[in-house]
Amino acid sequence: MSGTTSRAGVVTLIGYRCTGKTTVGRLLAARLGWDFADVDDRVEAGAGKTVADIFATEGEAGFRDRESAALAELCARERCVIATGGGAVMRDANRRHIKARAFVVWLTATPDTLWARIQADPTTAARRPNLTASGGEAEVRALVAAREPVYRALADFTVAGDALSPEAVADAILAAWTG
Repeated sequence: MSGTTSRAGVVTLIGYRCTGKTTVGRLLAARLGWDFADVDDRVEAGAGKTVADIFATEGEAGFRDRESAALAELCARERCVIATGGGAVMRDANRRHIKARAFVVWLTATPDTLWARIQADPTTAARRPNLTASGGEAEVRALVAAREPVYRALADFTVAGDALSPEAVADAILAAWTG
């Protein structure tokens, strides 16, 4: 494909929770005929429990260690679309793995959109822990603001998915990646 680099064997989707990484990642992988992997799903399968349960029993550090191991393994693959957890990019080692191997796409949405999606997602409360004492919309705003510079620095391409369908986001990624 034209416009690809040596990192083109992996496409990694980054962004805050509920930006559409898993939904868009599955679509993108299907269009490319590649594998799809969700880092959180991989961690949960390996641990035999949800992200929230891992946080409760092993703390955030335990979860992040598991996340880093899964991400390193996935980034070593070829022909794979990877959906990261929202905070995976906060570790230097994870950023190095991602940047060395992948075309990196940052999926964005406004905090208002994210909060609405989180509230509408029936799996979020059961699978995802609060990451700050405040939780709720205040947590979304605080973490988006804190992570935004890291997402921006890592991304090869950014898509604002607030008003786009998942199919349109996948189309935009394919156009940027192959253009």
